[in-house]
Amino acid sequence: MSPAPNNHEFQEWWNKQRQTNPENSLLLHDDSAGHILTVEISSPGADRTVGKDRSRSARQLSWLWLLKLQQIAAFFASVTNSFVGLIRTTNRRIASPDSPADSSSSRLYRVIKVFLIFVLLLLFVELVAYFKGWHFSPPTVRSAEVVGIVYANWLHVRVNYLAPPLQSFTNFCIVLFLIQSVDRVVLVLGCLWIKFRRVKPKANMEYKTTPSSEEEGGTENVEDYPMVLLQIPMCNEREVYHQSIATVCIQDWPRERMLVQVLDDSDDLEVQLLIKAEVQKWQQRGVPIVYRHRLIRTGYKAGNLKSAMSCDYVKNYEFVAIFDADFQPGPDFLKKTIPYFKGNDDLGLVQTRWSFVNKDENLLTRLQNINLSFHFEVEQQVNGMFINFFGFNGTAGVWRITALEECGGWLERTTVEDMDVAVRAHLCGWKFIYLNDVKCLCELPESYEAYKKQQHRWHSGPMQLFRMCFVDVLRSKVSVTKKANLIFLFFLLRKLILPFYSFTLFCIILPLTMFLPEAQIPAWVVCYVPGVMSVLNILPAPRSFPFIVPYLLFENTMSVTKFNAMISGLFQFGSSYEWIVTKKLGRSSEADLVAYEREADPLLETTVGLQRSASESGLADLTKLETSKKPGKRRRNRLYRKELVIAFVLLTASARSLLSAQGIHFYFLLFQGITFLVVGLDLIGEQVS
Repeated sequence: MSPAPNNHEFQEWWNKQRQTNPENSLLLHDDSAGHILTVEISSPGADRTVGKDRSRSARQLSWLWLLKLQQIAAFFASVTNSFVGLIRTTNRRIASPDSPADSSSSRLYRVIKVFLIFVLLLLFVELVAYFKGWHFSPPTVRSAEVVGIVYANWLHVRVNYLAPPLQSFTNFCIVLFLIQSVDRVVLVLGCLWIKFRRVKPKANMEYKTTPSSEEEGGTENVEDYPMVLLQIPMCNEREVYHQSIATVCIQDWPRERMLVQVLDDSDDLEVQLLIKAEVQKWQQRGVPIVYRHRLIRTGYKAGNLKSAMSCDYVKNYEFVAIFDADFQPGPDFLKKTIPYFKGNDDLGLVQTRWSFVNKDENLLTRLQNINLSFHFEVEQQVNGMFINFFGFNGTAGVWRITALEECGGWLERTTVEDMDVAVRAHLCGWKFIYLNDVKCLCELPESYEAYKKQQHRWHSGPMQLFRMCFVDVLRSKVSVTKKANLIFLFFLLRKLILPFYSFTLFCIILPLTMFLPEAQIPAWVVCYVPGVMSVLNILPAPRSFPFIVPYLLFENTMSVTKFNAMISGLFQFGSSYEWIVTKKLGRSSEADLVAYEREADPLLETTVGLQRSASESGLADLTKLETSKKPGKRRRNRLYRKELVIAFVLLTASARSLLSAQGIHFYFLLFQGITFLVVGLDLIGEQVS
């Protein structure tokens, strides 16, 4: 098929139109060779309407940008207000102490704060020196730069005047650290020997069956059961009073051979009424139980126990068992402890082991369980087996009343009345037995605030007691070996040296050696020996091995509280005689409470109908009071300033160690600083808002 002919007439017409209208940009070309028709289009002149539309878009865009700027300004204003509010809240939570202990510890806080400023200044100096290359080629005093002369003089002072005494003090703390480590290894070896040889205290008799009538097959006479007084000291224990009273009242012991004393020091009238109603309920069930409330609450727990022992009927009893309000002894507790007194006239105390119902509640309770498991499994068991002496734990123990009276009874001079009476009884020649197989359920503090207050009391009281009884120990008639054990092991090594070196060595000296590198702490002191000691501590609680690193870091964090408490007790600062009841949550399960009630059912069968109706009315009153509980205040995170300041000190030192490429020291300081930061922000323990 032949191609179509070219349209020359259309091309000529189009060219004429282009000449008459030059604004049009269409050009038509004929390429005869390629048979291609080409059209070119040129843009016409600018349209005025388009410019008008563009001007409108510019105004709209400017308004849009103004709106965005306003939003940005509002955002920064809200951020600023939030930051100011955070600063005010932080200052309020840090600056307003909740207790005298916090205000008295401000001395230590001021010292640590000055140390932080000094460390920050040193870090600034080292950063300048690093960027100028002075870490590799130090300047001389003849340097041309003023900064170089200053740094050269600082190096001279550091090497000749600061590093030698710091190294000497470091070596002293390392020696204390090694002595305490050897003591711990010896205790563990003693515990392993006890386990391997299966050595246990032996009782001269055993209670097998409940005393009853001959028709029921009873084989023992009621007179074979000594008179036992059971005391439950408490103070505002709303959450746990019912379970402690219930577990003590269902003891498998003849009712005519026991008496339960509920020693209530509560200043809350509503709690008093609740405890009274609970006591009346068990009275109507046939349990010999009395309620005592002091009008003058002096001496804390020691004053409460001293007042209870002054009753006339106490002389009719031979033994006294003591249980704090959150403790839940088993029904056979007395049957497992009292037999050890038979035939051992010089035995003054039988102590049992604590077991914790909430040890897996959170990380804080898991770490506490590691510490207390070592204390009971190793320390108490070894000391009880080899030297027949240990510190009374204040609860879950049975005392011979004669031993208490001979050593002077309960004294109100310290906040560790249990340790006080144990030391005095030991000096009088009485022996102690620890039963690791008999366990008594109790609670662990679930918040860091409660745990910190508890540890402050536990570490300030022993130093109080050491200051008061040091002369009495020297003048006592016990052997020199027992005197040395009391002074050097019981008090100095385990109550004073341990918190002293753990705080000074790892929280003060180690950061300082990063800025004074002429004084050094070996890597085995920082990492290896503490790691081995942590493994030994965790052996009695093998399920806690995954928490060995948090345990090591947390123990160093707690050294601040323990050191401050030790200093306040030793030098008798204001917080050394402070007693704050440890917060309890009543972690007994509903199944436990049902079991208590079932244990009490036989008692109900022996009561008459009138007593049963009275008991029901008492229960109704109790229920009415329980429903009228006031909702507690919502607890919020506190900020602990000493922990936060030390966190910044350690993190600053880790930054300095990074400049020197000190691997182990850097990682230890970094993770220890993060741990202090977490604890200082109250991010450990029970979940709070």
